[in-house]
Amino acid sequence: MLNIYVDADACPVKQEVYRVAARYHMGVTLVANSWMRVPTEDGIVLHVVGNGLDEADDWIVATVTPHDIVVTADILLASRCIKAGAHAISPTGKDFTEENIGDAVATRNLLAALRGNGEITGGPAPFSKRDRSIFLQKLDQVIQMVRREHPSKIG
Repeated sequence: MLNIYVDADACPVKQEVYRVAARYHMGVTLVANSWMRVPTEDGIVLHVVGNGLDEADDWIVATVTPHDIVVTADILLASRCIKAGAHAISPTGKDFTEENIGDAVATRNLLAALRGNGEITGGPAPFSKRDRSIFLQKLDQVIQMVRREHPSKIG
């Protein structure tokens, strides 16, 4: 059965994930470094990992199966999930694929170096309603694609 994994500590689209997962009768696993309130609905699970560096990422990569969906803003986690055969989507609706993940990782590393040198001091733009809308569209598209290509994965 297809599952949606959410890198949950700072994810702004958890409510949207819950709604879409309920519509398609999919499971949701939130992975976080600390406890958080989650709906008590069937199929929604919170998995709390330790506070160590990349513990949530490591748990997701060890648990995700091919065709699962991972919601994360972490490009390196997205890259690892794609290598495991999963789909990765950012909360802003960016669909990470085998074709674009290399460029995304390179851009992330370049920007990190520029920030480290003090050449870039600003962060990403604030999360917007448009980002939320694009995320919902992309999540639905990915689920529909998996449904067409692997009908046994979605209930």
